[in-house]
Amino acid sequence: MWVVATAGHVDHGKSTLVRALTGMEPDRWAEERRRGMTIDLGFAWTTLPSGARVAFVDVPGHERFVPNMLAGVGPVPAALLVVAADEGWKPQSAEHLAVLDALGVAHGLLVVTRSDLADPGPATAQARAELAGTSLAGVEAVAVSGTTGAGLDELRAALDRLGAALPAPDSGAPVRLWVDRSFTVRGSGTVVTGTLGAGRLAAGGELELASTGRSVRIRGLQSLGAPESTVDAVARVAVNLRGVERDALGRGDALVTPGRFTATELIDVRVHGDPVADLPASLILHVGSAAVPVRIRPLGTDTARLRLDRPLPLHVGDRALLRDPGLHRVPGRVTVLDVAPPPLRRRGAGAARAVELSKLDGPDLPGELRRRGLVRAGELVRMGVPADGAAPVAGEWLADPAHWAALGERLVSEVDAYAAAHPVEPDAPVEVLRQRLGLPDRSLVEALVRAPLTVHDGRIGTGRGLPERLLRALGAVRSDLERAPFAAPEAGRLAELGLGPKELGAAVKARLLLRIADGIVLLPSAVDAAVAALARLPQPFTVAEARQALGTTRRVAVPLLELLGRKGLTRQLTDGRHTTSMC
Repeated sequence: MWVVATAGHVDHGKSTLVRALTGMEPDRWAEERRRGMTIDLGFAWTTLPSGARVAFVDVPGHERFVPNMLAGVGPVPAALLVVAADEGWKPQSAEHLAVLDALGVAHGLLVVTRSDLADPGPATAQARAELAGTSLAGVEAVAVSGTTGAGLDELRAALDRLGAALPAPDSGAPVRLWVDRSFTVRGSGTVVTGTLGAGRLAAGGELELASTGRSVRIRGLQSLGAPESTVDAVARVAVNLRGVERDALGRGDALVTPGRFTATELIDVRVHGDPVADLPASLILHVGSAAVPVRIRPLGTDTARLRLDRPLPLHVGDRALLRDPGLHRVPGRVTVLDVAPPPLRRRGAGAARAVELSKLDGPDLPGELRRRGLVRAGELVRMGVPADGAAPVAGEWLADPAHWAALGERLVSEVDAYAAAHPVEPDAPVEVLRQRLGLPDRSLVEALVRAPLTVHDGRIGTGRGLPERLLRALGAVRSDLERAPFAAPEAGRLAELGLGPKELGAAVKARLLLRIADGIVLLPSAVDAAVAALARLPQPFTVAEARQALGTTRRVAVPLLELLGRKGLTRQLTDGRHTTSMC
């Protein structure tokens, strides 16, 4: 299946043409049929001579209903531009062509209707002249009469040729289904319709309501009036949603693949059309079926920042329209350059941003990394920037190579600065370094470590070790403990050597001493030596017996036994005595 939108001036026979091609009534509302004009979007479909099926989005031509027209054309890849032979080119013909050209619709047909009422030649020539220089220049033209049926076979053949020329849709792309209708079906619940421009929908699958991030489940699907288990783009589709209230979404909302879009209220864009300086401060942004008021901040001659009245799920590279409803004109189309732009707080920031934006022209992984320095791959994907093949530096984090190299150099400097300020504990805590480097994740700090830096126990150091003065004091303590392994130095001896809590803490971190309690240290080998000595005692044994076997005091024996117990090397019995785990 493929989908085509009608376009053209009011009462030029668009709905009559669709009715003649399909045998279906595209004007859904009684008011539309009474007034003889399309007010809202109409939908119909038919099978062409080749067997291909084509669905029509019949859009209104009256200037009062141009927003409805935009809602129908936005997601559609091709158009039938309809001009009446007896009236020729009209104001809404021009506005609809401007919309199609701004959206970059390059596939279509020029259909000259009412050929039974007037010679279609002059209207065809006039329309071709108007199409020249637009995205639809050179499209095939067909003259028809919806009343007599003349030219309809030629039009069906032209539609077949048009469908064959359309680019193949990407069924693997993320879904972004812009809702153009929502209603309730008795016994089924909420149903929404839209044109699926890319991706695949499957019954039972999960989508996300872009405006709120709420997860929704697909209860059922229909396409061209028939139930389907899956629907591939491009297609008209009706989606029955499970557990969603009818008023929870409507035209302009979007259903998206979870994790592939982020709704944004602030975008930087390139403007094609009127100079940015000439644009009014407020316009309407049309994208998909959405129409959202925006405030415009000029940045450069053709770049601007738009602040949306409500968030929309946009990707870098998306096209949209700016429309001035008061003047009934489209002053320009925009190409989205950034969906997560940086704040502009300093003087001259806008001009600098304009220079940066002048180098952008769509999704660009190296460019995004240069601008952002560090970013999660998932964030880029949600921006519409493919991150396939990019190697993370840590977890899901991607980094600009130059920025990453500079961070590595800064890490060395910060470790040196910390060591100079903390000679007793020269290894810097990872969290301190994370804050100094302004990094969002501790894993990034550890990933930056390169020789001669080392990382252990949540600290990063240069491997140069402790100061010489401290090493000499620790050497004296270690000599004392080698002579009497369980005679922990008293507070006076530690003070004499200049070993306070910080110095002892540094020695413990360096694995030169073992702390068994505040102010009580032994050699790291004391654990194994104590277990061996206690295992030679008659089992079980008392604290006093342990103290005598180890040649130490109760001050040392009690916390040492508690440490051995925590390690599972000894066990305390209910009567207070102890036994080694070997017995």
